[in-house]
Amino acid sequence: MSARTSRPRTAARVATGTGATLAVATVALAASATGADAADYTVGEGDTLTAIAKRAGTTVARIAADNALADPSRVRVGQVLRLPDPAPAAAPAAAAPAAAPAGSYTVRTGDTVSAIATRHGTTVAAVVAANGLDRRAFIRAGQTLTIPGAGHAAPATAPVAAASTAGSYTVRTGDTVSAIATRHGTTVAAVVAANGLDRRAFIRAGQTLTIPGAGHAAPATAPVAAASTAGSYTVRTGDTVSAIATRHGTTVAAVMAANGLDQRASIRAGQTLTIPGSTAPSTQLVGNTFAGRTYATAVVDAANRNKATLLAAGVPSRATMQAKVAATARDMGVDPALAQAIALQESGFNHSAVSPANAIGTMQVIPSSGEWASDLVGRRLDLLNPDDNVVAGVAILRSLVRTSPDLPTAIASYYQGSASVQRNGMFADTRRYVANVQTLMTRFR
Repeated sequence: MSARTSRPRTAARVATGTGATLAVATVALAASATGADAADYTVGEGDTLTAIAKRAGTTVARIAADNALADPSRVRVGQVLRLPDPAPAAAPAAAAPAAAPAGSYTVRTGDTVSAIATRHGTTVAAVVAANGLDRRAFIRAGQTLTIPGAGHAAPATAPVAAASTAGSYTVRTGDTVSAIATRHGTTVAAVVAANGLDRRAFIRAGQTLTIPGAGHAAPATAPVAAASTAGSYTVRTGDTVSAIATRHGTTVAAVMAANGLDQRASIRAGQTLTIPGSTAPSTQLVGNTFAGRTYATAVVDAANRNKATLLAAGVPSRATMQAKVAATARDMGVDPALAQAIALQESGFNHSAVSPANAIGTMQVIPSSGEWASDLVGRRLDLLNPDDNVVAGVAILRSLVRTSPDLPTAIASYYQGSASVQRNGMFADTRRYVANVQTLMTRFR
């Protein structure tokens, strides 16, 4: 497996690392010319992104998102970072509106049906039924809900989520759906569904997104329905695919694929779902660190499940995978030499390769990039399937070649991400990657 198999990227691979130990150093903080809501920070020798975030009163994920960093573990001396102002202290919770009579509640920004039901001593199912809500239980600020069986008003001390961190979010330059979902404690699939986004999850600066279920993880002690058996689960009112996947130690993508769900992941009470890979593998097949970067537990767990699945199913030989890459590239109008060079650099044509960043198979495509590739070709692609994996990688490569000013930029974008290349230029390791791929191309002419 090449060293590249663990490297996150923004377009062809999403960065998943959250912190970094870097050799970088002292810095200067200057007021941004853009206004008082942010500042420019020049990275100096000895700095780490973690230390910068702590000093600025923000988070690594926030800085990475605001600056479109492909790899939060890599900042360089002299690099200028845009830093947000520290989040204001949470305002004390306001008492429930005086105008709201017993048995009703006026929705405030940041509320969820789950939180409202808990606060009033009732259930999600009861609130949904009493107000004719759909399965996704959408509510909006200012809406008046009937609270069935509510014997008491909301406690005065009930916390209310700050408007800036739940319920809605205004997109800023450099944001991605993945970063927004992580920041608000929800999932990409939930944000996509709540806002009617397509599989590529395109967003634009200034757009206001609805953030569903932000900050409300499934309770660790949530019981499994009595009707559930190993490998299956019967959906109950109020369930979401995200909560079910978390409860069973699998992923949203895996549950969607196993049950033929569309990108909105709609489920209904009483439906029986197949739960794939509901038990984590006992053997750690994929580590959680590479080149000084440590990856999130959920990402590494998913990588281990995918690795175990590939090994259990068996994969084609390297020679067979090379032939698939060449044939697929010709069929899709991509230079076969380029596609083969990328595959060799990424995985050595080893389809069982899975990185700590959960980059899968011969073309080392992560699930979110697989969604993009699915949209590019007009059908859902299974990255564990050898043929679909190659189609995904070649489709991404074809798009990058068509939209990049030159071939080196397209190759760099497959590795570093096109947005990052446009914003930051090629990093030193990206330049080495491009040089390696161009050299490997001569082997396939």
